[in-house]
Amino acid sequence: MKIAFACDHAAIDARDGVVEEIKRLGHEVIDFGVHSSASVDYPDQAAQALAAFLDGKADRVALMCGTGLGMSYVANKVPGIRCARCTDEYDAKMSRLHNDANCLALRAREQDPALNRRILKVWLETPFEGGRHQERVDKIEQVARELTEKRKS
Repeated sequence: MKIAFACDHAAIDARDGVVEEIKRLGHEVIDFGVHSSASVDYPDQAAQALAAFLDGKADRVALMCGTGLGMSYVANKVPGIRCARCTDEYDAKMSRLHNDANCLALRAREQDPALNRRILKVWLETPFEGGRHQERVDKIEQVARELTEKRKS
């Protein structure tokens, strides 16, 4: 798989371990940075990786910021993105198994880097179960479309 990756400055110390784990697991990384501790705005970083996914250049997205929350907020505003902010392997497994999460947000601060690598591994290796869960995923997308249209009118 091709994984679009982006982080902000708060994740600079943790990013390399995540990028290397994606590669170690046999996936290609489309790296949108950052590569320094200079302050950036996480929405700008997330937008690049999310656009790559929406344009069909990536199969999934992995995002990382200090808490993982900011990146997940940005991602979940984008129609068609189901971003899970995971802080343990169970979250990662269930986000894929039941919700077909196509985007992962990781916490860089106050998180064991080895745990982030395990979360990533589980998230990349867990298939979507489908079945009744597909109906629910379809409803998520339907609600998003309907509420977006309702707000436009």
